[in-house]
Amino acid sequence: MTDTAKLPIDYGDIHTDIVQLLENARRTAARSVNALMTASYWEIGRRIVEFEQGGEDRAGYGEALIQRLALDLTNRFGRGFSVRNLQQMRAFYLAWSLEQKCQTASGISSSQNTQTLSAQSFVPPILQTASAESSSTSIIQTASGQSLKLASLAEAFPLPWSAYVRLLSVKKPEARSFYETEALRCGWTVRQLDRQINSQFYERTALSKNKVAMLEQAEHAELGDFITPEEAIKDPFVLEFLNLKDQYSESDLEDALIQHLADFLLELGDDFAFVGRQRRLRLDDTWFRIDLLFFHRRLKCLVVIDLKVGKFSYADAGQMHLYLNYAREHWMKPGENPPVGLILCAAKGAAEAHYALDNLSNKVLAAEYQTVLPDEKLLAEELERSRIELEARRLAGSRSEVDV
Repeated sequence: MTDTAKLPIDYGDIHTDIVQLLENARRTAARSVNALMTASYWEIGRRIVEFEQGGEDRAGYGEALIQRLALDLTNRFGRGFSVRNLQQMRAFYLAWSLEQKCQTASGISSSQNTQTLSAQSFVPPILQTASAESSSTSIIQTASGQSLKLASLAEAFPLPWSAYVRLLSVKKPEARSFYETEALRCGWTVRQLDRQINSQFYERTALSKNKVAMLEQAEHAELGDFITPEEAIKDPFVLEFLNLKDQYSESDLEDALIQHLADFLLELGDDFAFVGRQRRLRLDDTWFRIDLLFFHRRLKCLVVIDLKVGKFSYADAGQMHLYLNYAREHWMKPGENPPVGLILCAAKGAAEAHYALDNLSNKVLAAEYQTVLPDEKLLAEELERSRIELEARRLAGSRSEVDV
């Protein structure tokens, strides 16, 4: 064990300072990546829109353009350039278009006073950069195809990309502008923004007789609103942009349980074929991760496995059905049977396993599934045995560290 007796009394000061320095650096890094990502996506949206508007011969090209770009960009850069994502980039540019907000910068000369713009306009750094370079040129130079430097453009987007994606779901422009302004004023995280939108904060504030009190209340964060630098970097949008692998687990115990379950299923015979772990999917603007994905060779279907370190609830069943609907629409191949779900709950002393078969319209097929798939009781017993073994191993490891 490290001898701390020789350390000076004020060691805590330097430790605290370094921790704060590193946390601030990580937050800054996450913000920088997000800002450049958002600027890149805005610029992609601009180029798509301008290409579509470039002549009558392109008028009917819209959706075909998006689909071809999605295919080519995915082949070149990996994830993050699906048809849906490109459509959002296009919508992002249209909703936050410089031409829409301030027409062009041709009327803004370098001799004019710097204009103070609200969060709704959001573009002071861009205007300043453009006017300093050329007072007679538009910000968006469609004829030459030139664009602003990403570093300058990034300064215009103080919110993370996931926040702009969430704002795009707000259909009323005035409500969207309100949420954007409040997010900037109050320093909302994406979780806070999502919570306020879901609670119809704009509508409630508009109807309130004491609007000042409502706005002051929104400044206070709740316990679950905070996002660590690690969580910011693991944002699926950031992982896509950087083309990083998305290996993620809530805890060391959950991570080890998932690995044990994967090994156990593969040991049951050659029916289970491993497809993926922590498989990410997107439903509307919410991200989910499926713990394990297998293909069952005899049943010719995908097996979606979700682990819950807690008791089973009806919400778990509802979420699994969302997974199965997504897998049936996006992952199932021609000739395969509908996917089946397996929910494993590892609450202490009450391990449970539940198959989700209600999505199968064919009752004969459902009966076959129940005959061929491993028994729920067997899976629950293995889950409980694995949990006890892992916790004992972890406890023994912590004791040995103390004894050193």
